[in-house]
Amino acid sequence: MSTAVVSEPSGFALPQGQLNVIRWNIYFGFAVLAIGVIMGLGQALNYAQVDIIRHYPVVKSYYQGLTIHGVFNALVLTTAFANGFIALTTARGFGRKLNDALLQAALWTLLIGSLLAAYAMFADKASVLYTFYPPLEAHWTFYLGLALVVVSTWFISAAQLVALRGWRRDHPGERVPLLAFMSIATYVMWDIASVGLAVEVVVFLLPWSLGLLPGVDPMLDRTLFWFTGHPIVYFWLLPIYVSWYGLIPKQAGGVLFSDTLTRVAFILFILLIPVGFHHQFVDPGISQGLKFTVAAMTFAIFFPSLMTAFSVMYALEIGGRRRGGKGLIGWFFRIPWSDPSVAAQVLAMIAFLLGGISGLMNGSYTMNMEIHNTAFVSGHFHLMIGCGVALSYMGIAYWLIPYLERRELWSSRLALFQAFLYFVGVMIFSHGLMAGGIAGMPRRTDMLQASYDLPAWKIPEIMTGVGGSLMFVSAMLFFFIVVMTIVAGKKTSQRDLPFTATVQAPPTIGWQPRLDRLNYWVLASVVLVIAVYGPVILGHFPLRLTTAGLLYP
Repeated sequence: MSTAVVSEPSGFALPQGQLNVIRWNIYFGFAVLAIGVIMGLGQALNYAQVDIIRHYPVVKSYYQGLTIHGVFNALVLTTAFANGFIALTTARGFGRKLNDALLQAALWTLLIGSLLAAYAMFADKASVLYTFYPPLEAHWTFYLGLALVVVSTWFISAAQLVALRGWRRDHPGERVPLLAFMSIATYVMWDIASVGLAVEVVVFLLPWSLGLLPGVDPMLDRTLFWFTGHPIVYFWLLPIYVSWYGLIPKQAGGVLFSDTLTRVAFILFILLIPVGFHHQFVDPGISQGLKFTVAAMTFAIFFPSLMTAFSVMYALEIGGRRRGGKGLIGWFFRIPWSDPSVAAQVLAMIAFLLGGISGLMNGSYTMNMEIHNTAFVSGHFHLMIGCGVALSYMGIAYWLIPYLERRELWSSRLALFQAFLYFVGVMIFSHGLMAGGIAGMPRRTDMLQASYDLPAWKIPEIMTGVGGSLMFVSAMLFFFIVVMTIVAGKKTSQRDLPFTATVQAPPTIGWQPRLDRLNYWVLASVVLVIAVYGPVILGHFPLRLTTAGLLYP
């Protein structure tokens, strides 16, 4: 089988200053992950009727700890990691550095915004959970901080587009390198999706928290939140897809099957943004016809994930067969399981597959009626971000930290054990939550203060506590390995990113080059967003303020 390199500029290396910015994004993300993991242990043990979270310093309630856990892990960690990792893959894909001022602005905006939000949460002025829509109200610093976190991603996107314009000027008529294309498509999708959250916070919640508005409309703001709140899942996932498509095949000794299929998958994520209404199946004021339409779109967005599963698994199969794998599944056992970076990400893929299937259950209208706001949703969520994303971050870190520090990974054997321990912990933890959820066990509830506890919840509660504890121990091992790599890893020369090859080079004639014109897909996405959300949002206008804390049409 012949191979053609997607794009691999020889002799390219980012300036040390830009590598430092990337490094601090990654390290800051892992620092807040450490805090979030500590809070998460308290949440898991709460299900098992073990109270430790109230013994944490400065944490006064279960809901305060849950807010810190959710915001730090789902918003700050993911943004920090994406800003650093995607900046690196964009620059490497183009073979050119990014704009220094924009990278610096992104880092400082992220840091300041995160600190403002952290102040509100640790001061117990923002116990509004990760889904922070009204009528719960937080301190103004919380809303301003999260707005700045979002703005940091816009700076990264601007840096990407500046680099794209410069690259096209220097390479007229050439296809955009695949690694850069995937990276830019990730942030283009997020640019559109983040508008809902930005409008909710800047136009409504921030003025409300400052006393400039006497009230807000919970339904309108909830709709704006979920406009962003579900597509944000793809902002968590697409940086991982960049690794799974663009790097993992090379690490496993394989090649990517199709350049075109990869681009189509990322374009579908841009097009199918308006799926947030499936979080509002039980909400009034939204027609059943619209709920049905969005349910269909929710199922449609499963297709690019299936395309990813096919492409990535085929690339792994090529690598496994090159290493001597035989038979239908023999190749699976011959991929380099001794490499903790590969092992962690393949385990994350397995968890993601299970999370995707449970996500279809959430997207089904009738099934949603049974599991809405139960612990099943948390079990699904932790399969997706708690393992599919977080364990992939860890696997990427096992080559990225040595790359940034010019040191070898400290104890690959311990890193491999850490990855498997985390995977086992997530499987136990998520199964406990999902089994309990099917039996009606609630989510976002202090189980130690709950007025009832059904016998059917007992085993799921124990599983949740045990699995969460294993996840905590594994995460602490990960932080230990990272720190030891930084301070005690054997020094080595700087290596390159593990670039992936494809079976065929990207076509330069026919319809395929039009895939690179993201403005087409952005326009189509905006039209679809307006068609789905426009009538619902306009239905809330004109607005009339009341001192009762509500906004009515």
